[in-house]
Amino acid sequence: MDNSSADGFVAKARALLGEKGFLQSLDDLAPWLTDWRGRYTGKAIGLAAPASTQEVSALVKICADHGVPIVPQGGNSGMSGGATPDNSGRAVILSLRRLDTIHPVDTETRQVRCDAGVILQNLHEAAEAEGLRFPLTLGGKGSATVGGLISTNAGGTQVLRHGTMGAQVLGLEAVLADGSILNTLEPLKKDNRGFDLKQTLIGSEGTLGIVTGATLKLVPQIAERTVIWLGLPSVQAARAVLVAFETAMSEELEGFEIIPSHALTAVLDHLPDARSPVEGEHNWHALVEIVSDTEKHMAQLRERIEHVIADQLDAGLVADGVLASSEAQAEAFWLLRDSISAAEKALGPAMQHDVSVPVAKMADFVAETIPLVEKRFPGTRGMAFGHLGDGNVHYHVRAPADGVPGNWEEKDGKAISVFVHDLVTQWGGSISAEHGIGQMKREELARVGDPVANAMMRAVKLALDPQGILNPGKLVP
Repeated sequence: MDNSSADGFVAKARALLGEKGFLQSLDDLAPWLTDWRGRYTGKAIGLAAPASTQEVSALVKICADHGVPIVPQGGNSGMSGGATPDNSGRAVILSLRRLDTIHPVDTETRQVRCDAGVILQNLHEAAEAEGLRFPLTLGGKGSATVGGLISTNAGGTQVLRHGTMGAQVLGLEAVLADGSILNTLEPLKKDNRGFDLKQTLIGSEGTLGIVTGATLKLVPQIAERTVIWLGLPSVQAARAVLVAFETAMSEELEGFEIIPSHALTAVLDHLPDARSPVEGEHNWHALVEIVSDTEKHMAQLRERIEHVIADQLDAGLVADGVLASSEAQAEAFWLLRDSISAAEKALGPAMQHDVSVPVAKMADFVAETIPLVEKRFPGTRGMAFGHLGDGNVHYHVRAPADGVPGNWEEKDGKAISVFVHDLVTQWGGSISAEHGIGQMKREELARVGDPVANAMMRAVKLALDPQGILNPGKLVP
């Protein structure tokens, strides 16, 4: 794109969106040019902030006419650099933050239609105001948007019971690479008219279309929950305790998170007023959440919960445990879990891997592979935490004490990721469980991904985006 073409694009984009809808000053762009982790920083010709799906469509047509790449962006809270432009300065950042309407909640069908720029926490509050809830949450709920969650098929801490973001999407609206609008917002229980096009777009990270709206599933509010913190001797013990809870109350088990001792220590150092929920030292911890739609049912559940814990104590699989005595204490338990990433970030550079293996293998995978990584790369510290019940953990490898931020990630860090991804592949797993591929894992997907699957993705990309203007350099190997 030459200067005259760039000037022509800017003039048309500004005419469409107005001065406030198309920004070019570095001060306005700077917060959106770097990813959340600070790994990637790019340049952009401008930031476009349409206020409607029709404006998105019109802007995409202008981009297609001028060959301007488009980088869709929601809350800019992604973990894989999927919403950051490259260094060419040719791309426009397409911010969806002004598409923030939540339509009236349909309490009868337990559904809600909303725009892609709606912040997750605002969606939670809208559902709660009508006696319902949206059953997906994560640490970044105050910034993550519906469109970003759909585009990465995000997970979170409630996947065990409710599934990923894709499972909550009943209908979808998206703008395609030629500016046409795909509208499947009407939620049909059965629809056998060919490909499920909304599922093709879910998890596509903006490379096939720009999600602008969705119809989402809601569930009843919980009447009561019991949140449990357990001290455990090993990660294999955590797996056994998970199975015991699944056997006793699979319908009510909403979350099962594992936390190694040094992760908890880092959080306690990071949060000055925090303290460990259990006494003594334990190699591993588990955070368990059991929910009920009625208070009467929860009273019955508590007896079963206490029996499960007592049995696991007798078997030596649980060393200590405590049930939250109030909602405030339950939130305090979850704050410890949700603060792991921030606490670790404060300790220095680390390579973060969002991986999955078959659920039944995850405990053994963690126990067997972390020593291999630490032996191969002396001075590093491996850590796995997160969603044991989903077969998905956040597998981080912290740099040695002398690791220089920036340099270490580019040298030893990349070699560590290759090694970790090879281990994951050998165990029949995935190098991306819920954070997406973005630009961070694109080369690795080409290296270890199934060649047939990779070829199919390239074919779909070429068919839907022949100019390659939608989020180029992301996801598709």
